[in-house]
Amino acid sequence: MTTVLELQPELREALKDPFGPVETDTERVLAAAGSPLVTVGDIVTYHVLEAGVTPDVALVDERTKRATVDDEVSAVVNDASFDRVATVVNPPGTLTADLLAALREALADDGTTLVRVDGEEDLAALPAIAAAPDGASVLYGQPDEGVVHVTVGDEVRDRVGSILARMTGDTDRALELLGLDGV
Repeated sequence: MTTVLELQPELREALKDPFGPVETDTERVLAAAGSPLVTVGDIVTYHVLEAGVTPDVALVDERTKRATVDDEVSAVVNDASFDRVATVVNPPGTLTADLLAALREALADDGTTLVRVDGEEDLAALPAIAAAPDGASVLYGQPDEGVVHVTVGDEVRDRVGSILARMTGDTDRALELLGLDGV
């Protein structure tokens, strides 16, 4: 496992403002969702699966708000029919080469991919937004508020790129692993 980027405490504030609208109605989010559909987090993935939709890419870590997800959430996610399952190591507050490469592969794949993260997947929304094509939807949880629906485009990609560039580590390597020239 190679850590490529690490979040500094002073950047946490930049992540508090959602990258898109916050919704509590999964059906409404899915009705507006573009393709591919990427979910980051167990609870978001669970609600999307319960609504009868399998995300193109789902990243989960079996945790929510630093606690283990309940058995129902775990069972729904684990029993879902993904075409491919990848397991990566990604410690809290970091983005590892394994996670970035798995995300790139999952976005390039025509099927559905579940990425199981040993560690924490919270920051995975950032590279997902950076690497997903225009019009894609990235969904992630906003604790105690709902699901954030990000429609990928230049403006949000620029905002994410600015945060990635301010993280400690090798931004160029991160972009390379995502298959990007620059954000």
